[in-house]
Amino acid sequence: MKTAFVGKGGSGKTTLSSLFVRHLATLGVPVMAIDADINQHLGAALGLDEAEAAALPAMGDRLPLIKDYLRGTNPRITSAETMIKTTPPGEGSRLLRVSEDNPVYDACARPVELDGGAVRLMVTGPFTDADLGVACYHSKTGAVELCLNHLVDGRDEYVVVDMTAGSDSFASGMFTRFDITFLVAEPTRKGVSVYRQYKEYARDYGVELKVVGNKVQGQDDLDFLRAEVGDDLLVTFGHSDWVRAMEKGRPPRFDSLEDTNRRALNLLRTAADSAYERRDRERYTRQMVHFHLKNAQSWGNERTGADLAAQVDPGFVLGESVTAAV
Repeated sequence: MKTAFVGKGGSGKTTLSSLFVRHLATLGVPVMAIDADINQHLGAALGLDEAEAAALPAMGDRLPLIKDYLRGTNPRITSAETMIKTTPPGEGSRLLRVSEDNPVYDACARPVELDGGAVRLMVTGPFTDADLGVACYHSKTGAVELCLNHLVDGRDEYVVVDMTAGSDSFASGMFTRFDITFLVAEPTRKGVSVYRQYKEYARDYGVELKVVGNKVQGQDDLDFLRAEVGDDLLVTFGHSDWVRAMEKGRPPRFDSLEDTNRRALNLLRTAADSAYERRDRERYTRQMVHFHLKNAQSWGNERTGADLAAQVDPGFVLGESVTAAV
């Protein structure tokens, strides 16, 4: 199942997404971790040193390869140059599977060894000096959106995406690509403001949103979050000596994480598993097409010189029974 971690900058969403990835790794299930934040810290949170994190291949730099592979033999897509971040798959498209090997993963994914096993990590890449004043970061996250549009994930396969901070997640249709979204909120007015924005924006799209309280220090903090977000509050995390050691670059073995935080991570997994049972594949595909048509009309047709609405395969529904092109 596909899960997203969102929240304001500094809320701890990268830390909690990395803890969730580590927790899943201890269970021995396939995990794909994706850093889609403009501040690329997920690799470090998963234990990579500065040089290793900097050497990770950027998905945004490999967009032509990604497009060319995913296009496959789809007759509705005349060239990779006419693909944009929202281009949906259709008959003949190549689809991605979480556990397979393929040229996209060869180019963009790297294994990260954790206590419980290895996970695949992909990163959009940092905002560089060459991008300043001439590019939008969402052109880089477009590579993630395109991959998610073509990704078929099954039960007990997990894709965990650390999203860009704040309401910037709504600059594309990527916010609808998940079975469940965990919004990390501190027990402060600023901490819950992003929750209100996200809740409002996501209302019409059936986004399943659960709040994960972070840096909760006592009953007063807990009462504040309950009063502000109500039943959307799923679980809370408090102080963690394990996390503090990890942030200093000296993480102990993951099995020494505090029991209360381990139970909280298990609740996250239970919520994700439950959301998978409610997956509506037709709605998922319909929303994909909706945002593609919006982008085509807004800028895509003019940018590519093609009628991108013609890329939509009206009979195609993305699901586990779909056969990918060879």
